[in-house]
Amino acid sequence: MPIYYNDPAVCTRELCVFSFNTLGVMSGAAEDVATGAEVVDLLVAMCRAALESARKSIIFDPYPSVVDPHDPKSLAFNPKKRSYERLQRALDSITSIREITQGPYVEIKKQMDKLDPLAHPLLQWIISSNRSHIVKLPSSRQLKFMHTSHQFLLLSSPPAKEARFRTARKLHGSTFAFHGSHIENWHSILRNGLVNASYTKLQLHGAAYGKGIYLSPISSISFGYSGKSLSSSIGCNILKCRPTQSRFLQSRNLNCVALCEVITSKDLQKHGNIWVCLISDHVCTRFFFVYEDGQVGDANINTQDVRIQKEILRVIGVQST
Repeated sequence: MPIYYNDPAVCTRELCVFSFNTLGVMSGAAEDVATGAEVVDLLVAMCRAALESARKSIIFDPYPSVVDPHDPKSLAFNPKKRSYERLQRALDSITSIREITQGPYVEIKKQMDKLDPLAHPLLQWIISSNRSHIVKLPSSRQLKFMHTSHQFLLLSSPPAKEARFRTARKLHGSTFAFHGSHIENWHSILRNGLVNASYTKLQLHGAAYGKGIYLSPISSISFGYSGKSLSSSIGCNILKCRPTQSRFLQSRNLNCVALCEVITSKDLQKHGNIWVCLISDHVCTRFFFVYEDGQVGDANINTQDVRIQKEILRVIGVQST
């Protein structure tokens, strides 16, 4: 099924890397993207998961560079002199304030400054260091078959990679597949992009089918890599659940899965429902789904199903023939 794209707008600003005109998503400044409360809480939750991981020395990348508010000539958080314990204290202050304080930004900042002078500077770094374009999708643009109200547009590739991807897509075409990864890994993915971690220190699971980025058209397979083992519970049915205040910071068991677009060239090796893409430039994240309290979505979604493909293309404003 050939896919025809309306021309996307490429934004050269560092944070806003790429956006679809047809999604009606803003392509403006960092504050437009990052100040949505749910997005901020998600970024903080990802940072916390990476920092609390036993693999933090590997996956907590980048480490913050934060100027000391009491001494502008020195760094309170310095990648060359890492203090995970002090970083944890500042992050705990951020989460405690965001959990209990509802109000204008000025009030939240004031409460953070009282609790820990490094809390707010760290929060600013968490937001500004995010190089991905991540925006909460309105209900009319959400993929209902994913069974969660926490759905985001996630475009984590810089403009140069997107340009290479578009060139390859014209030659080979593309399709969609899931990529699951534990929440502790997404702090780095949002800042460094989705990379081939096979046979590197970043690899967490085995590489049974060789080196490459692992994907699957079947949701259950990617859910299996998104966190703890598959739960029998299904995430909130988007048709029935009411919008609620984000509980990302209250939950210690978030499952995350991305829906990616992948080039269908010979470099995409298919081993049944396990796909391995040998070229990182041939995989770009498009959507991101979060499930709370160990829940997951429908385990039987197949991105190659015609009904599912039509729904994906409808949401991103693509025409198919």
